[in-house]
Amino acid sequence: MSTGELWVYLGPASGVGTTVRMLEEGRRRRDQGADVVAAPVDPHAPPYPADLLAGFEIVPLAKVLDRRPAVVLVDALATGHGRGRLVETFRDAGITVLTSLNVAHLESLADAVERITGRRPRDTVPDALVRAADHVELVDPSPVELRQRLLDGHVYGPDEVDTALAHFFTDEHLTALRGLARQWLAGGPERVAVALTGGPEGETLIRRAARIAARSPGAQLMAVHVVRSDGLADANPADLARQRLLVERLGGSYHQVLGRDIPAALLAFAHEVKATQLVLGASRRGRLARLFAPGVGATTAARSGGIDVHVVTHEEVSQGRRVSPRRGLTRRRRILGLAAAVVGLPALTFALSRVRGELTFPSDVLLFLAAVVGIALLGGLYPALFAAVGGFLLLNYYFTPPLHEFDVERPGNLLSLLVFLVVATAVSVVVELAARRTAEASSARAEAAALSTVAGSVLRGEHPLTALLEQLRETFALTGVTLLERPPDVPTGWRIAAEVGGRPASSPADGDVAVPIGDDLMLVLAGRPLDASDRRVLGAFAAQAALALRQQRLAAQAATADKISAADRLRSALLSAVSHDLRTPLASAKAAVTSLRSPDVAFGPEDRDELLATADESLDRLIGLVENLLDMSRLQAGVLGVHAQLFSVADVLPRVVDDVGTAAVTVRVPDDLSEVRADPALLERILVNVLANAVRYSPPGRPPAIAVTERGDEVEVRVIDHGPGIPDEARELVFQAFQRLGDRDSGTGVGLGLALSRGLAEAMGGTLRPVTTPGGGLTMVLRLPVAQA
Repeated sequence: MSTGELWVYLGPASGVGTTVRMLEEGRRRRDQGADVVAAPVDPHAPPYPADLLAGFEIVPLAKVLDRRPAVVLVDALATGHGRGRLVETFRDAGITVLTSLNVAHLESLADAVERITGRRPRDTVPDALVRAADHVELVDPSPVELRQRLLDGHVYGPDEVDTALAHFFTDEHLTALRGLARQWLAGGPERVAVALTGGPEGETLIRRAARIAARSPGAQLMAVHVVRSDGLADANPADLARQRLLVERLGGSYHQVLGRDIPAALLAFAHEVKATQLVLGASRRGRLARLFAPGVGATTAARSGGIDVHVVTHEEVSQGRRVSPRRGLTRRRRILGLAAAVVGLPALTFALSRVRGELTFPSDVLLFLAAVVGIALLGGLYPALFAAVGGFLLLNYYFTPPLHEFDVERPGNLLSLLVFLVVATAVSVVVELAARRTAEASSARAEAAALSTVAGSVLRGEHPLTALLEQLRETFALTGVTLLERPPDVPTGWRIAAEVGGRPASSPADGDVAVPIGDDLMLVLAGRPLDASDRRVLGAFAAQAALALRQQRLAAQAATADKISAADRLRSALLSAVSHDLRTPLASAKAAVTSLRSPDVAFGPEDRDELLATADESLDRLIGLVENLLDMSRLQAGVLGVHAQLFSVADVLPRVVDDVGTAAVTVRVPDDLSEVRADPALLERILVNVLANAVRYSPPGRPPAIAVTERGDEVEVRVIDHGPGIPDEARELVFQAFQRLGDRDSGTGVGLGLALSRGLAEAMGGTLRPVTTPGGGLTMVLRLPVAQA
């Protein structure tokens, strides 16, 4: 028998229509000839349309298996504790189950729902049951639509509507529950994108988006700014920099995309990052402008598809876009243009009147038009408009019959004068716009270059904050730049966080310009006051300085944390070693001495000698361990004393073999070995540690060997054993303090021997490294520079 299907209609809240959708599907299957029955509906569910319930056979849940229909409708899957098991039983019997479920009743989301609504669901169903469904459909009307259904009485009775709207069915609760349902279906976190225009409302939008993201566990916050590909923009880079800093402080990420169609670019970004919600600001355009075009927010919402769009109101709504004043031509050029019009037009009039009979009236008009164009090129709009009106009047008075009167007899002359005025005015406007666009382009290039430097300075170099402040000082030709911060313990004072240039400022009053960065930071500039047009780039510098300061401190904290972590690991290893390995010789020595002092036992001479030997041996081991620990601490502190002198390695080897206490070691030393400049005592300790390891791991019948050779300007000492060796991936681990590669024999020391040996070798200018012994085993190679080198 085949297993029946499971169809689940999932909704974010009661009353969204999951039961209605289930009944519609059941009716569709019944109309197609399937045997469909309905189990009793949830008594707490909202009323259903009579036409949807009509015609269904109602069968108690306990009787469904006896009835064995093809399809059973089980409303409110989470009601009671046995419906989930019954559903599985029905499916095993080959019955297809259609059921409805509120997302609040999913077992994994109960805690999240309680945080959102303040109420914990009474009954839940295992997520695995719903995950195993053949079809899960989200029934998700908008909060506005659902609240309207409540008002229309489709969910609760009239007495309950007001309470439900005020407490559970708020926009915040419904939005959060919808996001939770989508997140569960997608199997990933909620993704909230906020669109930034660079306007002053940006911080309001970011904080609102952060609150929306905070309602869903694991949600991600992303901010996006669309840069228009046609080069036109009124975004303030300083505002954008501050808003980017705020987004990152709130744990989000900042993105910038290029596009001419802003709604299309926003939605393309939202789909690319799989955003589930998009936050936009209400339009800043005036009412008249919105009559001709719906605006970015309305257009984006209309095209959003499955992405929820939140249009957030703010203080800048309908205030119009604040366009920064743009510089066109300089004041000097405008004055020159006006002077040219005042002087040039009368001069041209005088010259043309002297040759009145030789030129026609159209020629006079063209010459006046050429004069207006020249004045427009020189002085811009206002001198050109003055010249156009003046030229019109001069042509009328001096060159159109009747002369010396402001009247025109011939219609053709009037048309010529009007065309002259229109063309002269149009040329004046075009020239002025071209001059403004040229100035804007130059300003934009300068700002782009400066902001590119600002953005890169935080990412490059070892000291990005200092580099950023230095770049700011050079960009605006300042004598000094100081970043001040307010100490938490002195709320009315300031302290210097970073400074470049001349004498640093100790307070905002010490500089020519002070730029606040939040409540606790202030950027103080000294050298000269800055123009208002420079404040845009200056604001970006200020925001990036705050970011660089934070990164610098995070890097310092990370470095400190690494050192503390390393110290903690060393301390833990040391405590472990002390508690395990140092205790053994102490216990042996203590036991021997205690036995000798005991008045209850009379020891013979041999027993006394054995106990004294045990105590002596244990104390020698303890002294060696303590010396290794002390030397290791000196090495790490960089205060180990090295007493270098000239000697031959061959002179040290006999003492090394004696210290290890074995005569089976083979020693090969050339006769003409050069001397080294090193500390013989430290060299002896290195070789004793290495040789002791070789003796410990050498198999019976194959004793270790010491081979000394001279290679160029180095003397090489090889301690060779034929033991089990060390895997390649673990060879560097043996040089870590307290590392014994799983060897916990209490007689093998605390794992400092090789770590100390390598440190001593490097302190004398040498190296110590392991290589594989041909035929199996490990060879430790010690290299020391010869005295001549």
